Amino acid sequence: MKKEQSRQNRQNSTEKLKIMPIGGLGLIGMNITAFEYNDSIIVVDCGLAFPEDDMLGIDLVIPDITYLKENAEKVKGFVFTHGHEDHIGAVPYVLKDINVPLYATKLTMGLIERKLTESGMMRTTKRKVVKQGQSINLGDFRVEFIRTNHSIADAVALAIYSPAGIVVHTGDFKVDYTPVYGDAIDLQRFAELGKKGVLALMCDSTNAERPGFTASERTVGKTFDHLFSENVQHRIIIATFASNVDRVQQIINTAYKYGRKVVIEGRSMVNVISTASELGYLNVPQNTLIELEEMKNYTDEQLVLITTGSQGESMAALSRIAANMHKKITIHPNDVVIFSSNPIPGNEKAVSKVINELSVKGANVIFQDTHVSGHACQEDIKLIYSLVKPKYAIPVHGEYRHLKAQAKLVEELGFEKDHILLLQAGNVLEINEDSAAVTGQVQTGSILVDGLGVGDVGNIVLRDRQHLAEDGIVIAVLTLEKYSGQILAGPDIVSRGFVYVRESEDLMDEARSVVEDAMEHCTAHHISDWAKMKNAIRDSLGDFLWKRTKRRPMILPIIMEVE
Repeated sequence: MKKEQSRQNRQNSTEKLKIMPIGGLGLIGMNITAFEYNDSIIVVDCGLAFPEDDMLGIDLVIPDITYLKENAEKVKGFVFTHGHEDHIGAVPYVLKDINVPLYATKLTMGLIERKLTESGMMRTTKRKVVKQGQSINLGDFRVEFIRTNHSIADAVALAIYSPAGIVVHTGDFKVDYTPVYGDAIDLQRFAELGKKGVLALMCDSTNAERPGFTASERTVGKTFDHLFSENVQHRIIIATFASNVDRVQQIINTAYKYGRKVVIEGRSMVNVISTASELGYLNVPQNTLIELEEMKNYTDEQLVLITTGSQGESMAALSRIAANMHKKITIHPNDVVIFSSNPIPGNEKAVSKVINELSVKGANVIFQDTHVSGHACQEDIKLIYSLVKPKYAIPVHGEYRHLKAQAKLVEELGFEKDHILLLQAGNVLEINEDSAAVTGQVQTGSILVDGLGVGDVGNIVLRDRQHLAEDGIVIAVLTLEKYSGQILAGPDIVSRGFVYVRESEDLMDEARSVVEDAMEHCTAHHISDWAKMKNAIRDSLGDFLWKRTKRRPMILPIIMEVE
């Protein structure tokens, strides 16, 4: 009786639940959302994003978790929806700043543990594997893991119970009644939650612009069967996402059926497949997988290669093969190369380049009908809303146009406009049964990872890199006599990425004269401050080079002094 009473009191609480998307809105990737009630914070997912074209030299982009660091004592744990990089990739970086327990399903945890092992953080990190259907208690929250389908096994939606109400977060999902691995999405549980009463639904928007239902992953298996039967004389190379374990399973099944050996190439592909195999999520018939070195023992028609690089990434296996940069694999005329993916928005140009390179070498490239999405299309999204019947709709996961498309869809389902909440990264949404409104902003942003440096490359360094990439650098070197300020040596002009010096000797001679004139002007006006001298050189040389070449290289004056 007392327990029931206290539960009732909590439900009648006027306290509001805070929902704070720290990343993942307005872009594809970097998914991380904080939920806060009183002194408890839980975090859903912790992903990375891949660098954009103008982020020169950057390897990865991770979220700015300043708010979580400032409130570290409140954070009870991280819960994960599935094992894709845009949902787990930032874990090793974030745990260095805020070490809290991790909760995930078996395959997701296996992939996280591989990252922790590489970072030497396994012993210091608390981890708990949660089964689909189970619940965990974290402070004022209870989190239930609900079975869904996606392009990787063990994906879950989360029902987040708080005193302010239940929030359902779908994670990335599709409705697949015939999944390759495991059971179909637990629609019954979504309906049961709908009957209980759901405060808000945070639903995947990635395919909200696409009409209809998302096809089952098994349909790709039929396409593979057809392609293998048509190309029995040729070597087959298939590029797909490393994390699409179900797709790899179907390729292996088809290869086994046609008596072919399978070679896995690409570091991330090897990592995911070995983890999935060890945990029992991938069934590989005996003697089907062979090492790269063993390829020479087989003829082309006996081989299938599964590689990374379906998005045209410059350092991925397929891109290196296409560019003749791979040490052990070259394209043979009549090879069949299958792109089993769609280009992520922004990658179309890179994919097109790889396809052209492969075609020039005589490969037959196939990229139609060999992929189905792992995300819900419009009819699947409508189905989830109809079952869950939330009071508020919060579209998540995707660029703004995807969020907007879901908002339009939800409006068509009869939702009032003020119950559809389009959030941006950093918004603080305060919500309970009575109201929902954005009441503030927390610090968010992108931390750039370059090699071992995390966050040491910011906007100024990126701007310098872009400047150098576009116009190059000109260095003016001169030596002064310490007391008199007379030029003892130089000025010497050194240029990189600006003009080819041997063919521009006149320009360099004139540049030298311009620097000498600038120094004479400084001497005449008794300017001995090095900073002012350097500015004078920079201004006069910059003006001269712009007039002569219409380019603005980075100008670096170097002044040395001798006694």
